[in-house]
Amino acid sequence: MLKTLMMRREIDRKKKELEEIRAKDADFLTREADLTNAINEAAEGTDEEREAVKEEVEKYDSDKAAHEEQKENLQKEIEELEGQLSDIERNAPTPNKPERKTERRHENLTINIRKLPANQRAFDALPMEQRNAILAQDDVKTFLAQLRSMKGQNRAISGGELTIPLVFLDIISENVFRYSKLMNRVRVRTVNGEARQVIGGTVPPAVWTECCGAFNELQFVFNAVTAECYKVAGFVLVCNSLLADSDINLAGEILEMVSESIGLAKDMAILYGKGGASKMPTGIVTRLAQQSKPADYPANAPAWVDLHSTNIVSISADLTGAAFWAALRVATGKTFTKYSRGELFWAMNSKTYALLESKAIATTVTGEWVALIGGRLPIVSGDVDVLEFIPDGDIIGGYGDLYLWAQRSGMELGTEMNGFTLRVTDNTLFWGKERADGMPIIAGAFVAINIAGQSVTTEIPFPGDIANDAALQGLTIGSLTLSPTFAADTMTYTASAANNVSSAVVTATANEPGAEISISVTSGSTTKNVNNGAAAALAVGANVIAVTVKKGNATRVYSVTVTRAAS
Repeated sequence: MLKTLMMRREIDRKKKELEEIRAKDADFLTREADLTNAINEAAEGTDEEREAVKEEVEKYDSDKAAHEEQKENLQKEIEELEGQLSDIERNAPTPNKPERKTERRHENLTINIRKLPANQRAFDALPMEQRNAILAQDDVKTFLAQLRSMKGQNRAISGGELTIPLVFLDIISENVFRYSKLMNRVRVRTVNGEARQVIGGTVPPAVWTECCGAFNELQFVFNAVTAECYKVAGFVLVCNSLLADSDINLAGEILEMVSESIGLAKDMAILYGKGGASKMPTGIVTRLAQQSKPADYPANAPAWVDLHSTNIVSISADLTGAAFWAALRVATGKTFTKYSRGELFWAMNSKTYALLESKAIATTVTGEWVALIGGRLPIVSGDVDVLEFIPDGDIIGGYGDLYLWAQRSGMELGTEMNGFTLRVTDNTLFWGKERADGMPIIAGAFVAINIAGQSVTTEIPFPGDIANDAALQGLTIGSLTLSPTFAADTMTYTASAANNVSSAVVTATANEPGAEISISVTSGSTTKNVNNGAAAALAVGANVIAVTVKKGNATRVYSVTVTRAAS
C-alpha cells in the first residue's frame, strides 16, 4: 500500500533526525564541563564575570531542556507512527479474496485451548480437517514459506519482518492463557495508542420513594488510569531441521514457543514489573512497596496511598493451626475494596503451597489425613496459582480484576534486528515482540504476605535489556584518578594531570559486546578523535574527553575533564 510506504519513509526520516539530535549530546556535555570550570574560576573573579557565567548557565539550562524535549517528542512521534503502521498492516484486506472475512476467524477455534493439558500443543489439538483448512489459507502459506526461506541465513534481511496470520493470532492469544496463570485473573483490554481505562468506583444504593415521586440522582464515583506502551521482545533459535519439517509441526512449534515466552514475561510483569522507568508494566508488589508517590503517577487515577506497611505483611513461622490461619485471614483481609466485582487469587511457588498444605492437614471422620486446600485457600477463599519464580514463603494476591493489562493488538515475528547478526550452526534466529502495559488500578485491593517469618521480597531479577545497554563497566585515563570514582550511571568526571603528563591512554570497556565506542578530546577550540585504547594528547589547561557509547537504540556519553597543570 502506498500509505504504508509513505509511513515507513516518514519513520525512517524521523529516526535519522533523532540520531542527529542525539549526536549533540556530546556537545552539551562539553558545554557543561566548560561551564563547570567557568563557575570555579568566576568564584574568585569580578561581579561582571559571575553575572556573565550566570547568563551562560541559564542559557545552557534552557538549551538542554529544549534539546531533551525535542528528543522525547520525536521518540513519541516515532512510536506512534510505528503503532499506526502496525495496525494498518495487520488490518489490511487480503488481495483478491473478498469472500474471506476476518470476523469468521474466531469460529475456526472449536476447542477450548485454555483447558488443554500442558503437554499437548494447541495446534495439534485441532481436528485434522481444521488444521488442513488453516494451513491452506493464503496468508498462512505465505507466512510459513517466508519462515522457511530464512533457513540458515546469517545476515540481517531487509524488510524481513513477518506479520503473524490472523488465525495464528487467535490461537496464540488463547494459548498464552495456558502458559500465563495470571492473564485469567486480571482485567485485559485491547487498545490502540495511549489508553485510558475508566473504572467504576463506589456504587450507591438506589433510593426508595413513593410511586409518583421524582427520581434521585445517584452519585457514582469513577477513576481513570492511563496506560503507556512498552514492548516485550526477544529472539529464539529454531532448528533448521524443523524448518524443513511438515507445515503442521512447524506451525505447532512456533505457536508454542511464542506463547510460552510471552506468557512467562506477562506473569512476571504483573507481579514484579518495575514500571515506566524500566520500560515495563508496574507490578503488584512493586506498587505495594512504593513509599512515595511516583512523579509520573496518573493525574486522574485514584489518590496514591502508601501501602508498604499495611499491605506487605510477614507472618511468624512459629504459628500453627488456628493461630496461623487466623493471622493469614487478617493479612488477606487487607484487600478490602469497594471497587471489585471479581474473585480473589493467590500466587505462590510450589514450596510455599506445600508449606500451606502442611499447615492445613486434618483428619476426616474415618481417620484419614488430608490437606484441606485443593487449589483454593481454606478460610480465606480464592484460587491458588503456582508460579515458580515467586520467592519461597511469599504469597501475592487480591482482586485480579483491579489490575489493568492494556494489550496492544498485534504480535510480530522476524529475523531482522537492527543489523544484529548471530551465527549458530544449523539454527535460524527469529525474534518476537508484543506491545502492552499494566498496573494496579486500585492498589489497596492487593496484598503481599510472607508466611515464613521473613520480609516479603519486593524485587526479582528480570532478563537485562542487553540489546540496548550502552553503559560502560570501566573507564580509565592512563593512571589518572577519576573524581568521583567511576560508576556506570555517573556521566561526568574530572581528573588532574601534572605538567609532565602530555598524553594518557583512554580505555573504555562496554558492558555488552558489540557496543560502538567513539572518543573525542577537546582542548580549547580544537577537537580530535581518538581510538579506544590509544593515547590522547593533553594540552595545558582543560581537556574534555567525551566517550560516546551506542548499543541498539541507546546512547550514553561519558565526559572526563582532565586539567593539565601549567609549567
